[in-house]
Amino acid sequence: MEAIQKLRNFLAPQLDQEIHIGPWLQIDQQRIDDFARVSGDQQWIHTDPERAAKESPYGTTIAHGYLTLSLLPLLTESNHPDFFEKNYPGMKYRVNYGLNRVRFPAPVRCGARIRARTRIGAVEEVKNGVQIIYLLTIEIEGEEKPACIAEFLARVYP
Repeated sequence: MEAIQKLRNFLAPQLDQEIHIGPWLQIDQQRIDDFARVSGDQQWIHTDPERAAKESPYGTTIAHGYLTLSLLPLLTESNHPDFFEKNYPGMKYRVNYGLNRVRFPAPVRCGARIRARTRIGAVEEVKNGVQIIYLLTIEIEGEEKPACIAEFLARVYP
């Protein structure tokens, strides 16, 4: 299809290039507590600041790894109204196809700020559409190791 080829040609020069650096987001205890309630993960290392200050090797509570992962749309700004038209010309919709690999190299301490850096790892034609593999790094302000690295697969269709 012409729209698929147009999108592949549009994305090809962006392969292995950093295409986006998201805004910083501070992770506070309220966000951690809200995620704990929704996910059912009430482990003290996330939800008990007093105990975490005394017993945790991090000196404070830490965000759930899956909380960090769940913030990818916000951190990458991929659901911003202008994102779709700018990044997928000729396409009508995008679906989250999944993740190939996810790692959490460093904890996100309560109060830390994180942001996403995005690169395009691959662009492949799939039945009636295009699959894009995004290489995501969620960095922690002032830290050497990232909070999360992930390969995210999105599929877009005309």
